Amino acid sequence: MLEKRYVVSYIQAVITVIVSASFLSACNVSNTESKVVDATDLYIELPATTINYYPAGEHLSNGFPVSPEHSSYVFSKPVVISAKQVSQSEYASCVSDGGCRQLDKANRNSVSSDLPVVGVSWIDATDYAKWISNKTGIEHRLPTFEEWVYAAGSAYTEDLLIQAFNKSNPAEAWLAEYKLEAQRKLKVIKDLIKYDNADTNEFGFINMAFNVWDWTNTCHTRAHLDSSGFEVSRTENCGVRVVAGAHTSYIPDFIRDAKSGACSVGVPPSNLGIRLVRVID
Repeated sequence: MLEKRYVVSYIQAVITVIVSASFLSACNVSNTESKVVDATDLYIELPATTINYYPAGEHLSNGFPVSPEHSSYVFSKPVVISAKQVSQSEYASCVSDGGCRQLDKANRNSVSSDLPVVGVSWIDATDYAKWISNKTGIEHRLPTFEEWVYAAGSAYTEDLLIQAFNKSNPAEAWLAEYKLEAQRKLKVIKDLIKYDNADTNEFGFINMAFNVWDWTNTCHTRAHLDSSGFEVSRTENCGVRVVAGAHTSYIPDFIRDAKSGACSVGVPPSNLGIRLVRVID
């Protein structure tokens, strides 16, 4: 059982954050301060900063997958992200109001206000963002992968293939999958965790990298590199989106069950859920 570490209350005004050493090594973010901007919905504002990370997407050299170059991303203004994932009851309200599609049979009767909604596709998540935007008069959207990495803090781990391999060779592809699974050291846990029992990271975000992955707006990309590692071409497929959690995966936008639609090497996500960005001017 997870230790109860829900340290963010709904009346908390400010969260002072000293970024952990593990996050500094992964994303190289200087000490920063976040704050709760909505005591009802619990949205957290992260200040402008620069992160260093490994971009999502497929990177190929001579046709073989390779790790991308460590990159920087500049946030020129603050980012406001929901501390928790959208709940089952919140999504059910969207369905009742005609803004969202009904969930598949396995999740249709899940209406708890204490558990995140799962079994949603990128299309469903986007529909919910549009619905809540219309309801509140405030624009909401899904996060980009970079925004998710920033919010994940020390919960973010690099998810890379250590070396190039020939995808057309079944033996090499199997070995690559085995190595990546060993890196992730994942245990598939199906049971959802209530918000107040879930892990909370140093910024105050709940369940950033456990067993519910967040859909992002970032499209799957395939970059071709020359022998020196310089990018010579890039293609983008927005029919496949990045989902972020305990590791990174690439899922077609209509898929609700990750196990039937994961495109990445390795273990597919356990569950697909929704976390929102509140757009600020």
